Amino acid sequence: MQRNFRALNATFDVAVIGGGITGSCIARDAARRGLSVALIEKRDFSCGTSSGSSKLVHGGLRYLKSFELGLIRESLKERRVWEKIAPHMVYPLEFLLPVKSGAEKWIVGAGLTLYDLLSFDRNRLDDPDQHMAGHRAISAETARALEPAVEREGLKGALLYFDCQMYSPERLGLECLIDAAAHGAVVANYAEAVAFERGDGGVSSVRVRDVIGGEEATVKARLFVNAAGPWADRMLELISGGEASHKLIRSKGIHLVTHRLTNGRALAVGHKGGHIFVLPWREHTIIGTTDTVFTGRPDELKVTAEDINGYLAYVNEALPALKLQRDHVLYAYAGLRPLVDDGSKDSYNASRRAELVDHAAEGGPQNLISAIGGKWTTSRDNAEKCVDMIARKLGTAKACDTAEAPLPGAPGRFRPFADKIDADAAELSPSSARNLARNYGARGGEVLTLARKDPALLRTVSQRLPDIAAQVTFAVRSEMAMTLDDVLFRRTGLGTLGPLEVRAVEEVAALMARELGWSEDERARQAASIAWRYEALS
Repeated sequence: MQRNFRALNATFDVAVIGGGITGSCIARDAARRGLSVALIEKRDFSCGTSSGSSKLVHGGLRYLKSFELGLIRESLKERRVWEKIAPHMVYPLEFLLPVKSGAEKWIVGAGLTLYDLLSFDRNRLDDPDQHMAGHRAISAETARALEPAVEREGLKGALLYFDCQMYSPERLGLECLIDAAAHGAVVANYAEAVAFERGDGGVSSVRVRDVIGGEEATVKARLFVNAAGPWADRMLELISGGEASHKLIRSKGIHLVTHRLTNGRALAVGHKGGHIFVLPWREHTIIGTTDTVFTGRPDELKVTAEDINGYLAYVNEALPALKLQRDHVLYAYAGLRPLVDDGSKDSYNASRRAELVDHAAEGGPQNLISAIGGKWTTSRDNAEKCVDMIARKLGTAKACDTAEAPLPGAPGRFRPFADKIDADAAELSPSSARNLARNYGARGGEVLTLARKDPALLRTVSQRLPDIAAQVTFAVRSEMAMTLDDVLFRRTGLGTLGPLEVRAVEEVAALMARELGWSEDERARQAASIAWRYEALS
């Protein structure tokens, strides 16, 4: 996947604005149906909401309270689809849900029974390792033995159930774009929409600024899709020159990354009207999430020290056995959920449903569609519905195949594939080989081939993490990584488990400088540009 900003100076069937998971899935679907597609993203792909998630692909158990059974069923169906098309990235994770009374155990158990029924097709997969058992109840003693962290006053038992986890949501979104590009789409990061031209009752073009090089391009298209996530209403304001016709509630969710806190299961704990997930991930733990209305500018979102302190107090109150302290937090990140504004101003209880807006139906531009809201899990299905709408408007008839077509990294059954990578890559440690298998799937061999051509690229970048130098070079050459932030936080996981050693940051910057021709000043600027991510930890 090569960045060619000047290729945007053309006329396309569809222009997608926004390179998060929503836009990426739309571009993939449209390109696979034979439409000519351009996708622009003002920063890096999946750098906002799509990377700021709990890294779960799930049905949404808590939506049972609001009887959103349709949304849950759609989510559970899509959970299986992601397992099928990206088994290296999406896999089952067992959850333990503690209960405090016999009545709660019965009520939650009834909910999980319904959850199991709604996921009746969950095991229609070829790989038995991707199968998930139905829920079961266990005693308080068994729960404590399995996961000592659930030691809580008044514990009466627990329930075990399954959902799915993503190894890297950023890379899963990237694979959608790699597939789109393989089917002819022109995609560009650091390509900001700065102005729209109107004509003939619709949008005729969008002027795009190259954030890296400074030049401009004009993208013309028969149809435009606003898939800007938390920026979607701001994009509508830019298009119309006035107030947005559809409003969003932006919900801020923070997550804390710590050392490993569980024995391999996730904990799902209700507390004071909210919920907490304690999630095993990459030999560490993610604790999340908050759900508070965010009224600032989306570009200004970050985690503060106050956020961390407040959330630690909340988690320790719910799970005192964790005994979390400030220095246990290795990293913290935040995401903005773009929720359809239903007038309630309540982000926690607001629906996670998606809204597809054909602006022609409400007297707006004839060739503009907005994809607003929705869940990570249902992004592929929402894209299918969006491209169905596009196909009707453009008069094309090719059917969607994205629920069946494997993503570029899909290796078939993951365990034997990972074992083969481990056996073939004798130069790598088992953890580095497994990291390649998860991060790249079937494309991992390309990274290994690159490393073998230059054995210096076989070394790990950090003393405590499994990522190898070849991943940095590969990210620049084949995955459109343009900045140090891209590599550390989205192409690899190097920056997401706490601050790296200075030497490791310098090495990554040097590897990128060799590929991109950075000066010494630019290398220093790039190294300094990631400092904000760790400010709240100091």
